[in-house]
Amino acid sequence: MGAEACSWFRPRVPMASLCLNHGLPVPQPFSFSVKYYGSVFCSIPRSPPSTSSYCRRWYNPLRRRPPSGEISPDIRRHWVEDHQPLASGERFMVASYNILGDRNSTKHKDLYPNVPSNYMKWDYRKRVICEELIGLDPDIICLQEVDRFFDLRNTMQKAGYAGSYKRRSGDNVDGCAMLWKADKFRLLERESIEFKEFGLRDNVAQLSVFEMCKVESKRLVVGNIHVLYNPSRGDVKLGQIRFLTSRAQILSDKWGNLPVVLMGDFNSTPQSAIYKFLTSSELNIKLYDRRELSGQRSCHPAQVLGDKREWSSPFIVMDRLLKNGWTDEEVKVATGSSDCHLVVYPLKLCSSYSTVKGTTNTRDYNGEPLATSYHSKFFGTVDYIWYSDGLVPTRVLDTLPIDILKRTGGLPCKQVGSDHLALVSEFAFKEDTGNKTEDIPASGVDDISRST
Repeated sequence: MGAEACSWFRPRVPMASLCLNHGLPVPQPFSFSVKYYGSVFCSIPRSPPSTSSYCRRWYNPLRRRPPSGEISPDIRRHWVEDHQPLASGERFMVASYNILGDRNSTKHKDLYPNVPSNYMKWDYRKRVICEELIGLDPDIICLQEVDRFFDLRNTMQKAGYAGSYKRRSGDNVDGCAMLWKADKFRLLERESIEFKEFGLRDNVAQLSVFEMCKVESKRLVVGNIHVLYNPSRGDVKLGQIRFLTSRAQILSDKWGNLPVVLMGDFNSTPQSAIYKFLTSSELNIKLYDRRELSGQRSCHPAQVLGDKREWSSPFIVMDRLLKNGWTDEEVKVATGSSDCHLVVYPLKLCSSYSTVKGTTNTRDYNGEPLATSYHSKFFGTVDYIWYSDGLVPTRVLDTLPIDILKRTGGLPCKQVGSDHLALVSEFAFKEDTGNKTEDIPASGVDDISRST
């Protein structure tokens, strides 16, 4: 099975062999009492967990003592909870993580001048990444920039995960991967998107329809995307997001108006026009310079962390608009039609981190993390977990304060295996939302064939 394939796997070991207590996982939620697990700080409850908790502890095939040596800041992340009156007892946890592709880490060494070489090696980073994910124990995981999928698969299968992978088109070797707990969710349908087929570059995305194994009436659509990086091509970024949201809506309608969760690296900041598009469902592109749509140009560490900050007067902004008009082709890429300047999508999405409020130590004025990625040329937030009506976020794993990130000198570091931070959110289905699904049989998913 080649890495270029879109593949699917199931855990090879029986679920009963993964934990004690007669095959049932031992609930192990995070709290604010911190204990060290491998290279991640996971929190252990002071009192016995409730039966409604869905955060579980599985056998960890990578668990070992952390390496001794360099002094690095404690990477302690805490859960932030939000009381949701409409939350039902059916809950699940998701994670989104750009894990930094092995090829990219070696191809762009200039981004990691302060990172010790041993922390950049794939074997070390893979262990740290898998330890973190297994310790967090999400039910659904969306990974981006994955070029060693089968390395990850071999470990995550042992922890009870099934999964699928879609490599980027062209000469690229990385792609997106989606993993899910096989005892918690059943895959009903999946769709892999190659944006190149629609004139939107070599990026890819994944969509899956899941059903809860124990509560078959609870279903949802999950999307995973790694949006084009190029800061100057805001038109392509908008086109990719527009297409993904449109396909997600189609799948949701097909299966009975299901709630949707979209995760990934959107390569756009919370201060950007693209973020505004995601939160408002529409954007008049003629009001913006396509080269500034993503907000990435204002996130160099020297600007964000140093004394020198970029400043633009209204006259400079107007000058940029006048000099950087949109061509008909760029308008078509962004909106789908060269005659339309308003890009829209049918879903109404909210950000889980913006909904579950944190503190000013870790959040910006939108409620988003201050930073989800940090290397020598970027310090800011580009990763998100979006959700639609029918779901409510009950808690999120907060990111790190600025002072802790600064002390690392840049990611990856001893306890973080990527130049991004994983985002994690727990959701509950809303009570009495009328989320009644059609009785559509889940046939054919066990025989998914590989496709390029």
